[in-house]
Amino acid sequence: MADTLEFNEIYQEVKGSMNDGRLRLSRQGVIFKNSKTGKVDNIQASELAEGVWRRVALGHGLKLLTKNGHVYKYDGFRESEFDKLSDFFKAHYCLELAEKDLCVKGWNWGTVRFGGQLLSFDIGEQPVFEIPLSNVSQCTTGKNEVTLEFHQNDDAEVSLMEVRFYVPPTQEDGVDPVEAFAQNVLSKADVIQATGDAICIFRELQCLTPRGRYDIRIYPTFLHLHGKTFDYKIPYTTVLRLFLLPHKDQRQMFFVISLDPPIKQGQTRYHFLILLFSKDEDISLTLNMNEEEVEKRFEGRLTKNMSGSLYEMVSRVMKALVNRKITVPGNFQGHSGAQCITCSYKASSGLLYPLERGFIYVHKPPVHIRFDEISFVNFARGTTTTRSFDFEIETKQGTQYTFSSIEREEYGKLFDFVNAKKLNIKNRGLKEGMKQSYDEYADSDEDQHDAYLERMKEEGKIREENANDSSDGSGEETDSSFNPGEEDDDVAEEFDSNASASSSSGDGDSDRDDKKPAKKAKIVKDRKPRKKQPESKKGKDPNAPKRPMSAYMLWLNASREKIKSDHPGISITDLSKKAGELWKAMSKEKKEEWDRKAEDARRDYEKAMKEYSVGSKADSHRGERSKKKKKKQEKQVKGKGDKKGATSKSSSSKSPAKGVSDSFKSKEFVSSDESSSAESKKEDSEDEGAASPPPSSEDSASGSD
Repeated sequence: MADTLEFNEIYQEVKGSMNDGRLRLSRQGVIFKNSKTGKVDNIQASELAEGVWRRVALGHGLKLLTKNGHVYKYDGFRESEFDKLSDFFKAHYCLELAEKDLCVKGWNWGTVRFGGQLLSFDIGEQPVFEIPLSNVSQCTTGKNEVTLEFHQNDDAEVSLMEVRFYVPPTQEDGVDPVEAFAQNVLSKADVIQATGDAICIFRELQCLTPRGRYDIRIYPTFLHLHGKTFDYKIPYTTVLRLFLLPHKDQRQMFFVISLDPPIKQGQTRYHFLILLFSKDEDISLTLNMNEEEVEKRFEGRLTKNMSGSLYEMVSRVMKALVNRKITVPGNFQGHSGAQCITCSYKASSGLLYPLERGFIYVHKPPVHIRFDEISFVNFARGTTTTRSFDFEIETKQGTQYTFSSIEREEYGKLFDFVNAKKLNIKNRGLKEGMKQSYDEYADSDEDQHDAYLERMKEEGKIREENANDSSDGSGEETDSSFNPGEEDDDVAEEFDSNASASSSSGDGDSDRDDKKPAKKAKIVKDRKPRKKQPESKKGKDPNAPKRPMSAYMLWLNASREKIKSDHPGISITDLSKKAGELWKAMSKEKKEEWDRKAEDARRDYEKAMKEYSVGSKADSHRGERSKKKKKKQEKQVKGKGDKKGATSKSSSSKSPAKGVSDSFKSKEFVSSDESSSAESKKEDSEDEGAASPPPSSEDSASGSD
């Protein structure tokens, strides 16, 4: 006969839920490993008291009872496996595997029997149903009635929350059957009552999940989180694992408690309790027990008086009470030397810790993945940028986890770690290619970036050409809009006495007409710089005195090199924080010394500002005088030019007739109006640096005639 029997796809009934896993029977005992949580139940062969084979909904099941009252149920066996199991129990455990069928009569009255941690409702000798008392969360009594309330099961679609038993009265004196029933239930039920004093209390600990600050009271059998809004009572039996993880900044520590079943807040379930500690926080702890009790219970793992870092004290106490090992990061080191990798999971950024037997991600949402439940991993190129990559994990249950935005410098370290742990890599055959592709990342990334720039440049050129075409079109429209004005000017000249002269010089006019639009277009283009007038606004004068530094900045400039030498390799942000701490801790006398220096600097600044303001006023007065003088000279030059144009026009048109003199006067009147309008236009154009307008050229042409 074989020394071991192994069964796959066996279901263990735990608190109303069926958890699948692997069952192994050996000479030493029975071992069941939960495939979901990885929790291992180990039953020693010497502890087994009874074995029962029965028909259940999932085929056939095995119920094992231990000598200390614990009950274990495993379902999913085939009927043909009974003989093999029966022979194994006889040979190795010296037990008869009894066959018992459940009663299916449908009666609702019978006898209640308490056996260990199990309540059995029987009709005759056959059980109808069984209730593990560890599932009971509350027990209340009424008149001839007992009500049992159960813990909610998150894994089941439908949960049984309450059962009521009617207990008929009896004639026995001094014994209340209802109270006796309730006491039997409460003695084995998982009812948490905060009775007695706590072993120790940790005040105002920062908790990331559930978020807030909580007082943690340590009781012998459970953990009590007391916050401003919510209270949680966590039995130590629900703690699966403990993790102590260093933060990437090397100044903080995560303490993670894995829970099954999770704690509840409304419809939210917290499978992990995450505490955040600063490495600088110290505490002196005194346990609320005498030294003999401490020695007897904890066997040297704890002492009555302890002191040290806060995170060390919390983890040490939890390890002793929960009796589980604390998992810490292994020998993995990332590109920056940290034991974790910065990445994003879903919508939040966090830290991924490669452990010796799995991965854990903190903190929102926390994820723990064991190596034995991983089907394969995959390294994928980042979806948004080639400067990062994605790390994908798919479990045997088909669940996929994608950790994105990992710096590509971490690829080599992570790949070597995964390869050393012999995990199945989906693209293992491309290891060299992957490294090459990531080496090509730099080249291809830069090439792609250059190509993108080239494409953008081409698009910019196209936009500029379109803009030039549209501006040319608009320029033609402005030219055409200017032409009617010019034609009006020509028509106005036809009413002058020199209309024949203007008509006879048609070629010259046509030449001038061809030149006018170009000059007009120049004037329009020259008006664009007017939009840049805000640049001429008064800005900060580089010659102005600089503002004085504060006392803290003076001290920081003097002490920066010393801080760098005391803390080699310190970053700029850490240096600022360290300087702030040193300044805060500095004595009042030393601060007064720097305050005096700052006051002296302030006086010097005020003195320099007075001198600067006097000099700037003098410069402004000189500038105004020079501007006025320049304008006066420009007006004188314009007046002389107007007089010369008038005399040349009068000499060119000589006539003795009075009517002609009247027309001559009218022409002078018209030309003076034109010259005045031309001068106003000329002044506007001179402000913008433009050429002289066409009327002046007409005057010169008439003078030459």
